[in-house]
Amino acid sequence: MAGAVRALIVCGPSGVGKSTMVARILDEFPDSFGFSVSHTTRKPRPGERDGVHYHFTDPETMKGAIADGQFLEHALFGGNMYGTSKAAVEKIAANGKVCILDIDVQGVKQVKTTDLNPWSIFVRPPSLEALKERLLGRKTETEDSMRKRLGKAQEEIDYGTQPGNFDLVIVNDNLDRAYGEFKDFIVENVLVFKGNGHL
Repeated sequence: MAGAVRALIVCGPSGVGKSTMVARILDEFPDSFGFSVSHTTRKPRPGERDGVHYHFTDPETMKGAIADGQFLEHALFGGNMYGTSKAAVEKIAANGKVCILDIDVQGVKQVKTTDLNPWSIFVRPPSLEALKERLLGRKTETEDSMRKRLGKAQEEIDYGTQPGNFDLVIVNDNLDRAYGEFKDFIVENVLVFKGNGHL
């Protein structure tokens, strides 16, 4: 991938509010950012559309594409594969936009080994208990899946809060305040880079 192609990574535990922040930044700056639609081998949930929420595929096809070097990053969670294709990022860059990647820690580590040179933001909850309450509010988790999500969340927080792993760590204890931090970083770094004609 071309060195001038840069992406913005947004990472954080499931339920922390990062998708809401990404949706807001896309609404505010539609001409500057595009969102990378990930591939997954899990089945669509009610209301999800192929190519909009995810590119839904099967394990054999995805494993073949990964082996062929078509993916920037991929991860396994809950028995399902998830990943970001190089084509998805390049398509957004070709339109003169910065690609936003909403990926987990496994994916972040892989993208850091590429030439994408991403900006990176980690969004964390004020506590695991607060995250558990948010996940319970979704009413989509079983006891077993909740335990797995919280275990993974702790691992992500441990990695995300280590100095040097991310350009910015935001504690989402208040969405408007957290989004303000999120937006300020993007305006002062990503949009300045883009405005200087690098993309």
